[in-house]
Amino acid sequence: MEKLKKKTTSFSFWNWVVASIVFRLILIYFPKNLNLSSRPEVSTPLTSFRRLAEGYWLKQSSMSPYAGSMYHGSPLLLSLLGPLTVKRIEGQPNHLLYSLVSVIADVISAMLIRAAGQNLHIAYVRSLESLDLVKQIEVSEILSSGDVAALIYLWNPFTIVACVGLSTSPIENMAVILCLYGACSRRVPLAAFGWVIATHLSLYPAILVIPVIFLLGCGLDSPPRKLFLQRHQQEEVLHQSKLPSSFSWRPIIHFAFWALLWSLYVLVLCGISLKHFGGLWEMFKSTYGFILTVEDLSPNIGVLWYFFAEVFDFFRNFFLIVFHVNILFMILPLAIRLRHRPCFLAFVYIAIFSMLKSYPSVGDSALYLGLLGWFVNELAEMQFSFFLFCGYVGVSLLSPVMHNLWIWRGTGNANFYFATAMVYACLQIILVVEGASAMLNHDRKLRNLTTDKLQDAKS
Repeated sequence: MEKLKKKTTSFSFWNWVVASIVFRLILIYFPKNLNLSSRPEVSTPLTSFRRLAEGYWLKQSSMSPYAGSMYHGSPLLLSLLGPLTVKRIEGQPNHLLYSLVSVIADVISAMLIRAAGQNLHIAYVRSLESLDLVKQIEVSEILSSGDVAALIYLWNPFTIVACVGLSTSPIENMAVILCLYGACSRRVPLAAFGWVIATHLSLYPAILVIPVIFLLGCGLDSPPRKLFLQRHQQEEVLHQSKLPSSFSWRPIIHFAFWALLWSLYVLVLCGISLKHFGGLWEMFKSTYGFILTVEDLSPNIGVLWYFFAEVFDFFRNFFLIVFHVNILFMILPLAIRLRHRPCFLAFVYIAIFSMLKSYPSVGDSALYLGLLGWFVNELAEMQFSFFLFCGYVGVSLLSPVMHNLWIWRGTGNANFYFATAMVYACLQIILVVEGASAMLNHDRKLRNLTTDKLQDAKS
């Protein structure tokens, strides 16, 4: 019966995967792709397809791809994806090949999320068995977090819009997910490669090195180690096999070696690509420098563009430091509190820098909302879930309306559009806070169940 149930679930999962691919292809063939590539919620100065095409045209014209302040992405993307911006298939939609690459990237990301989620699911069940809480928490009621997370990622409207809207976000998300999958499966070279590529493309994923270190050094998410000690010290023999593994430095050293190796390899390729166009310094100034200085103040779903459009130039550098350091201030406290949950820590980090980064897009939200499915069992009692769902739907509908009233109708102003961005930021804050609270409450629930079981055994 269980085998039949697993086969049915697997069959249903692949049906949904195929349906998501078909749905994307239908939207790609829709006339003009609904003009999503020009939406500020989808396309940013770093993820814009038009800017990628402009950078490739400049390079083909023997000019620097960073000339004219249009392109601010990686030179490797120009070499890999640039040719797809000019190739046409007669009788087919424009940029069909590039759209197919985005679809493939989404499917690969979903499969990696599923594989990592299955590892997390197995670790979760094993931790319950080790704490002898299988009877208190029915294993049959535990959802397959890998399947849930993969389907959330594939069917999330933000993921679909980023894919159909000719954004480079699917490629960046795939690099981040590749890093986390490599760390979850203990494939150190793969984790290092994903981390280097993700950092090279977007800079902000650099802070994911902390959860990756915890994953490689301690293993997958589990309840606090003291729960296992409390449970097994009551027995005559302390079963070391049932305890979470202690921290190991060996995989961390391997990760540092591979990260250095991949970084040198990427820098060499970038140097060769930009040999006649200013070299690596030109790349750092036009990519990372562009991100850190927030030079482009075109509207997006973030909050920095409006703030720096209003602030006096005399205070600009001060507030640049404040906004960027604000992300760094959160790293250490969260790492200390959630060190036993490295995958959830990675989700929190991604949600934070998706909210506070210079040029956010819906593709960033698609990533952390997909990873949220990994913790469908632990966060089952999270508060304000329906409120958050309605809030995301409302912002998704109101943001294009407010932008149209401001830019095209002329009946509104920038405050209309910025109001939706503020609500969007507040929703993300609530999601992070309530998610972290629900995870800690879940750990407390396990601790209480363990304590009650020990007291019953004594009596």
